[in-house]
Amino acid sequence: MSSWTLGPENGSLTLHTGVTGAAARMGHRLTIVMDAWTISVDGPDDRPSSAVLVVDVHSLRVDSGEGGLTPLTPPEKSMVRSNALKTLNAKRFPTIEFRAEKITRNATGYLMHGPLTVHGVTHAVDIDLTVTADGDDQQLSLHTEISQRAYGIKPFSMAMGSLKVADLVTVSFEGHRPAV
Repeated sequence: MSSWTLGPENGSLTLHTGVTGAAARMGHRLTIVMDAWTISVDGPDDRPSSAVLVVDVHSLRVDSGEGGLTPLTPPEKSMVRSNALKTLNAKRFPTIEFRAEKITRNATGYLMHGPLTVHGVTHAVDIDLTVTADGDDQQLSLHTEISQRAYGIKPFSMAMGSLKVADLVTVSFEGHRPAV
């Protein structure tokens, strides 16, 4: 049995939000970066048996905002971060965790199945991880959508609900695992 760990020095974990509502064109589609996370994997390189992702919710950083009537300013990014931490109730639920309890090989990498806990709510999910060779290193990537409402999160809204963050959030991971 072997184990290895990845963190922000090995890649990026980002969230992409959309906007909805009558005033959606006024809102920004956000790119949010999670700056503190770890992935721990157990099992031989060719047959990992488990993986655990732990994300520090307080590490949330608003990277950019596309669209909107005006560009997203640094003070607005700070306000968006504050609102996001309140929406996620980060003081009560400081981590997001995924535990891949079953990992099976597929054509592009691995299918991971296990509980995802966000905002204190847990659901079993399936996540595809794409693995490609890059010399001796492995390039890792995944893209999946998560419903905020499924995890008891009420998407942020303003202007009496005419501008809302869309329920579905796209989670992306791009990284590499150096050769051992």
